[in-house]
Amino acid sequence: MNWDGKRVLVTGAAGFIGSHLCEALVERGANVSAFIRYKSDGDPGLLKDLPNEIFRSLTIMRGDLKDPSAVRSAVKDQNVVFHLAALIGIPFSYERPLDYVQTNVSGTAHVLEACRQMSVEKLVHTSTSEVYGTALKAPIDEEHPLQGQSPYAATKIAAEQLALSYFASFNLPVTIVRPFNTYGPRQSMRAIIPTVISQALLSDVIRVGSLWPVRDLNSVFDTVRGFIAAAETPASSGQVLNFGSGKEVSIGDLIAMILKIIGKDMPIETDEQRVRPASSEVGRLIADSTKAQRLLNWKSQITLEQGLSQTIEWLRRNLATYQNMSYHV
Repeated sequence: MNWDGKRVLVTGAAGFIGSHLCEALVERGANVSAFIRYKSDGDPGLLKDLPNEIFRSLTIMRGDLKDPSAVRSAVKDQNVVFHLAALIGIPFSYERPLDYVQTNVSGTAHVLEACRQMSVEKLVHTSTSEVYGTALKAPIDEEHPLQGQSPYAATKIAAEQLALSYFASFNLPVTIVRPFNTYGPRQSMRAIIPTVISQALLSDVIRVGSLWPVRDLNSVFDTVRGFIAAAETPASSGQVLNFGSGKEVSIGDLIAMILKIIGKDMPIETDEQRVRPASSEVGRLIADSTKAQRLLNWKSQITLEQGLSQTIEWLRRNLATYQNMSYHV
């Protein structure tokens, strides 16, 4: 696909992956519209951290996924839509499960219907590795059973099924991508890696939840390449694709790796508010991304050590942003 002049909509553009995706698309020559949730102070979220020339080239569209008219207005005249907007915090889904249903399920339905009515060329829908729950087999391929071990995961499963139904019923050219745990510059303190790095740089103790869960961690730059490749590949329509490294690390070993790179030795304490309910905690996630490699010629390229070093250096330069941040569900 030649992105030069393509009209592209990114929902959830103010978020972590969304802001990086907007940046990459603008660099490829696309005319990018960023759909973000309205705030009275006009805050554009993480988009404000983009280089000025990138930010100025964006068309900011404010609205809410739960408003179908706002979604239709955003989708109108777009060639390609990347749907990333969602409520994503797993702990908060325990507190407000119905809000997750309204945003992640009904909101996705509004995006799908608008894309169908406007005959978009391609829709890339963002899911998550959390839909697999704790691995029943490893590594996890796209045929692994889906297990909604949290309200968040359940709503993402429902949204996926809606997307697949629009492909089957209306031939909507939609691809579902399931990124495994993504990290990198600009990520918030709700995620484990910026939490540990910021504590290592600013504190004298590391406070986290459970140390035993195992994750497949991927640089946001690799993940964004996967999103773009999915949009560029016609054969990906109607498909579900994992984006993961195929390598696993426990949270405890991840912390040790971060501390080694930074050059510190610190005590680690359990923060009970960060511990998931036992039956809801996903114990092991490791991706089989063979399908993405076959269809998209995509695979993870940045090693965990390289990505962590890059993220640590970015956070050092932007440490003031994290100094007054505390953990929020």
